[in-house]
Amino acid sequence: MDYRIAIVNSSSFGTRFPDQMDRLRKIGEVERVRVAGTCCGAELAKALEGFNVVISSVTPFFDKEFFENKRDLVLLSRHGIGYNNIDIPAAEEAGCLVTTVSPLVERDPVAEGAVAILLDAMRRVSDSHVAANEGRWAERASFVGNGLSGKTLGIIGCGNIGSRVVEILARGYDMKVLACDPVHHDDWAAKLGVPFEYADVDTVVANCDVLTLNADLNPTSFHILNADAFSKMKKGCYVVNNARADLIDQPAMLAALEDGTVKALAIDVMHDEPPLPDDPYFNHPQVLVCPHISAYTEEGLRGMGEKCVGDVERFVNGEAPVNAKTKLA
Repeated sequence: MDYRIAIVNSSSFGTRFPDQMDRLRKIGEVERVRVAGTCCGAELAKALEGFNVVISSVTPFFDKEFFENKRDLVLLSRHGIGYNNIDIPAAEEAGCLVTTVSPLVERDPVAEGAVAILLDAMRRVSDSHVAANEGRWAERASFVGNGLSGKTLGIIGCGNIGSRVVEILARGYDMKVLACDPVHHDDWAAKLGVPFEYADVDTVVANCDVLTLNADLNPTSFHILNADAFSKMKKGCYVVNNARADLIDQPAMLAALEDGTVKALAIDVMHDEPPLPDDPYFNHPQVLVCPHISAYTEEGLRGMGEKCVGDVERFVNGEAPVNAKTKLA
């Protein structure tokens, strides 16, 4: 079989580590393909005509209609750990192997990214940086933030990445922890050495000073932060989301920022990527937006790229896949 490989919507794969692209070129023709973040279905199938291997970013959307119109795709390797942009049953039916980056590859980078933007928002680092560059040094007294030490951390999604966020913040800042997750890791929690309790969403939002979202996006977590949740939230809470944008109902969040329920939002993920220039989060005085960079460390990108290249090499060599999400005969 001849292979044509498409790198779809990823601005980072192969750019930092060109040796990874060289390895792919030994297998077949490699091209970068850029489509709209919302692209899907027959339109996406047309854009990828002639390619039978894809390495893809968090967008576009490989839905049922896509696989119905794209029967020659043999491998779809996600350049990341999430795969909510892929219809797994449709991929299986089409005979396409879907793989993702192994969870531990992104664990430290993404968790550290969550902590970084939280501290930025709480201590107004970016705001004061802009002021200093603009010669507004005398305004420094206006950049008064809040501390973390001794506060209560709320977390929704305490799995691979969320647990690492807890380790960093709870141990580093002596924080109490309230965690909402359907899976309880009691042995791990007992070793933390800080007050830790599993609770429901209502209890978490009502009692935390800082809330970080690290859950998968699925039907049970979609808009888990909605108007009802905000109505129960402790006033002046800081919220961090570097998981998936649709964990938050955006209109409800904007209302919570307006009435002071949420003091600041730090977000590294958007509903559409790239988002429209008039997205209401942009230039909002209480919102820190980053362009989905939480995994962007040298170590993280090297590991992610190695996994994707390895996926292609294993497939071509007839070896068993690693972290496969489809079950093929």
